Amino acid sequence: MASALEELQKDLEEVKVLLEKATRKRVRDALTAEKSKIETEIKNKMQQKSQGKADPLDNEKPAAVVAPMTMGYTVKISNYGWDQSDKFVKIYITLTGVHQVPAENIQVHFTERSFDLLVKNLNGKNYSMIVNNLLKPISVEGSSKKVKTDTVLILCRKKAENMRWDYLTQVEKECKEKEKPSYDTETDPSEGLMNVLKKIYEDGDDDMKRTINKAWVESREKQAKGDTEF
Repeated sequence: MASALEELQKDLEEVKVLLEKATRKRVRDALTAEKSKIETEIKNKMQQKSQGKADPLDNEKPAAVVAPMTMGYTVKISNYGWDQSDKFVKIYITLTGVHQVPAENIQVHFTERSFDLLVKNLNGKNYSMIVNNLLKPISVEGSSKKVKTDTVLILCRKKAENMRWDYLTQVEKECKEKEKPSYDTETDPSEGLMNVLKKIYEDGDDDMKRTINKAWVESREKQAKGDTEF
């Protein structure tokens, strides 16, 4: 039993190392599930060891109790809210009944630029949320979770306190910045204006587009007349 337990503990350590290095969401999900499975096996082995040599039927009971935790399918959490204070970035995940789940079924793993949440056996399902590429580094030791009524609160401790986060992740920042019109003060100022007009045109309704088209035609006609007079 001892050697089997040692092997499981070695497997767990290796999975943790791989999970730390993994960046692909699908790979992290698979490793997280395997990590939970190994932890459950270790827990069962330790229980059996503490109870001594039990009846074979008794050995099956812990597995029967724990099995539902790894059964069912995993739901990816996509809806959440977040805000921040001077010291923390706070992520709010609403899960009905989560406060009734055993504490050990709610696991959060932090790295300097990511976190993943796994809630096991909530109404027969597992719930998973993985957020990579946080906008700024966080303190792994200072980060934590809190479980409230129907809510899991993830507290990411900012490494740089009093530093405001405009976005939760780097990817979100890049997507938002691509939507903004670009301005270059070293180029012709009229280019910046054209970018603004283009943005207004693309976002405007039919009346706005007709107005801009009319103004554009009239402007071109005036320029043409000016060119012929010289």
